[in-house]
Amino acid sequence: METMELHRGRLIDHVQLVVRDLPASQRFYTAVFEVLKIPMGGTGKDYFWADELFISTPGSEAAQGELTGRTHLAFQAQDRSMVDAFHKAALANGGKDNGAPGERPYHPGYYAAFVLDPEGNNIEAVYHGEAHRSAPSVKIKF
Repeated sequence: METMELHRGRLIDHVQLVVRDLPASQRFYTAVFEVLKIPMGGTGKDYFWADELFISTPGSEAAQGELTGRTHLAFQAQDRSMVDAFHKAALANGGKDNGAPGERPYHPGYYAAFVLDPEGNNIEAVYHGEAHRSAPSVKIKF
């Protein structure tokens, strides 16, 4: 029996991606999560999960036979080198470049990389910079 830690007070409880090719997605996310220091939570014949991300096939009970549409997910990185390692691991494990590691104009210190996962989802790793490390929350203008 698997156990999960419940986190109260978060905006998002969990996200589910429903994919065509589970083995390709599992290879991609396993490599990405390893460099981001996010442990895999569990696996089954038609799903796997890590933290609050659940990925399954259309045949899983939770998916109800439907694929999810294109999604953008951003994972927090501990520093710039972790963003760089994310990008490298993603490309080596079935991802496609969608924005090399670098500064972005969203706010000072925003350093990110973007890749498309094997299903075409836009996956980002972001480091917000030293100025945002100790702040409990950051307000960003869009």
